[in-house]
Amino acid sequence: MVAVDGFITARGDFGTMSVDMRGTGRRDDRTKRQYHIALGPGELAETVLLCGDPARADRVASLFDEVLLSRRHREYVTHTGLWKGEGLSVMSTGMGPDNTEIAVVEISQICRRPTLIRIGSSGSLQKGVRIGELVISTGSVRLENTTGFFVHEGYPAMAHPEALAALIAGAERKGHRHHVGLTATAPGFYGAQCRKIEGFPLRNPGLIGELAAQGVLNLEMEASALFTLSSLRGLRAGAVCAVYAHRPSGRFIGEHEMPAAEGRCIETGLEAVRILRRMDAVKKAAGKAHWTPTLHI
Repeated sequence: MVAVDGFITARGDFGTMSVDMRGTGRRDDRTKRQYHIALGPGELAETVLLCGDPARADRVASLFDEVLLSRRHREYVTHTGLWKGEGLSVMSTGMGPDNTEIAVVEISQICRRPTLIRIGSSGSLQKGVRIGELVISTGSVRLENTTGFFVHEGYPAMAHPEALAALIAGAERKGHRHHVGLTATAPGFYGAQCRKIEGFPLRNPGLIGELAAQGVLNLEMEASALFTLSSLRGLRAGAVCAVYAHRPSGRFIGEHEMPAAEGRCIETGLEAVRILRRMDAVKKAAGKAHWTPTLHI
């Protein structure tokens, strides 16, 4: 490994791309880097785990067989390396659909056709979806307006079916209690999620109840941007979130509970990556474009 301008670089094979990264500190290479994520071609694997919290990205990278590149720029903390012998990246995006938009767009400029899996946190809207459990999103209600600058307001924000199936199987194989269904994505944490704060009146105080009545399982801040932009670009994307807040009871996760909940989410995301690799292998062997249950994994 070689340190260049404060960045850790190395020579590595990231699965679909074999790249010598030892020159990434040169001035001419910097012109190829994406503005916000500060990464250039070959510095990301074709499978990327996305999370809001930079510390979560560090925790995921600690599970890699080997970290070949680490870069920190603004809220975008990225580690690329090997996991179970193949290339994998993890990137923190910070919070919100606008940050997710930047990540998806810039990743798509330097990767061929990446798979993007969100491993996040969220608030439950249903009594039966408890603190510390997982929600795997089939799709997300687009409460944010970031994606409205790309698609019609009726455009659905849907998880890719292969990513969805892999996440469900991953949670089951790891034995983690999980729920599968609709998510809602808000553009903010306070008013957009109907949190009552003195001095800040809510325009739609009944929103949480409306969403719950419509069967929405959880509320977070990134999934609909990830799904919409990935679908638009033809990418494979999915999301699993740990429940940190239980809105029906007003309870928030305790500090002592958070590491275990986060760990279950990370484990499920990583197991989904392993399953997706197997899906891709059996698709290739069968000469199929899409995985179906008839292609056993």
